[in-house]
Amino acid sequence: MITLYGIPNCNSVKKTRAWLEAHDIAYQFHDFKKSGIDVMTLKKWLKSIPLDVLINKKGTTWRGLSDAEKAMANTPETAIELMMNKTSVIKRPVVVCDAQIFVGHDEDALQKLLPS
Repeated sequence: MITLYGIPNCNSVKKTRAWLEAHDIAYQFHDFKKSGIDVMTLKKWLKSIPLDVLINKKGTTWRGLSDAEKAMANTPETAIELMMNKTSVIKRPVVVCDAQIFVGHDEDALQKLLPS
């Protein structure tokens, strides 16, 4: 089962959802705004995704953070707290399929989800 994490109005999430639907790939959508994100999921992601990739430092949420909040992104422990409290700071989408996890709209990675 594929789970796509993000927020519905994000352009990258919209592109990824459209790609999956165009290729008839079933997925579950996890809306950060409605459902949040838990510690265990973030810890699991950070085992295979570098912190500087998982946190979106180019978005409006990042630009609106205080210096103290931005400093939380420097270590995994405090970054997890930041991502749980400000889910929009997580780069989107995060696509999880079994052991595969990738971040952002990536058609090459999506192609690998197609049945052989």
